[in-house]
Amino acid sequence: MEREEKRLERFRQLRKEIRGSQDYLVVGIDIRKDTHNALMRNTSGKILYRRLIFDNTGEGFETLLLQVEAVRIGHGLKEVVFGLEPTANYHKPLGEFLINQEKQVVLISPEAAKHNRPLLDGRWNKHDGKDCANIADLMCQGKCLYYEYPSADLRDLRHLLSLNRKLKKLEQGLRLRIRNHLVAQYFPELDQYCHWGANEGLALVRWCLDPAVMSGLSDEEFGKRLGTQGRTLAQRKRLSALKNKAQSSIGCPKKRVKLAAKMLMIAWTLMEKQEHFDPRYLSGQTPPIVARKAVKTDNGGIPKVQPERDRGL
Repeated sequence: MEREEKRLERFRQLRKEIRGSQDYLVVGIDIRKDTHNALMRNTSGKILYRRLIFDNTGEGFETLLLQVEAVRIGHGLKEVVFGLEPTANYHKPLGEFLINQEKQVVLISPEAAKHNRPLLDGRWNKHDGKDCANIADLMCQGKCLYYEYPSADLRDLRHLLSLNRKLKKLEQGLRLRIRNHLVAQYFPELDQYCHWGANEGLALVRWCLDPAVMSGLSDEEFGKRLGTQGRTLAQRKRLSALKNKAQSSIGCPKKRVKLAAKMLMIAWTLMEKQEHFDPRYLSGQTPPIVARKAVKTDNGGIPKVQPERDRGL
């Protein structure tokens, strides 16, 4: 916490004095996946090192620090400030490395970089060298952002919350793909009689996607497949009406559509339930109904899919 307060105080001081100070070596870095590009200049606009290309590795980061220090000493400058434009997560290893080395690091807003780029030379073109100069120019104007680097626990919490949002988005996408792209083609009546907000719709797609299979099941077997206990009268009526509709379904009886639906259910199972998916379901066989529990497998629970020639497709 104390280090973060000191970094914030240094950033505030930088914003106040960088426009009129001649003591700063400004390093603008254009972030890429495998290599980065850096440009070094002073606040008056004189370029001291036009382009340094270094790898996104520990050795590359050390090369950057050695070259920056050589330029700083050679031109008699006192302070060094590094500027990065956030690019996905590619900038984070370099940013954290510089912060842990007690270097001053700031961020440049992508929106500010976009609007300032054509003002450098009156052109709309874009390349690595110009991006470095653009970042350094914004830093010299004081148009930079604080690089927040909280404690490890808080960073981990933020990462988990971000991952949770991404998984929820993926979950919703899988639900929509199952309903709009597969059920609508193969068993359209299913969408009208099931509750997709609960696990009922997913169980119907997993075990009773084929209307012929659903219509041939007894009420007891149908309940076992859905895993519903103590169903209400309204639910029993709704599922009974669905079974009646299955006998005259207008869905397209194509085997490849069935296979695609099963593959989506595998994705759903591995992401949401973390259960073992019986590969016999892909070959058209009906696996036995077993209690839902985690099953250890040699490949981490990922089902093995047989080639199409072995499934007779």
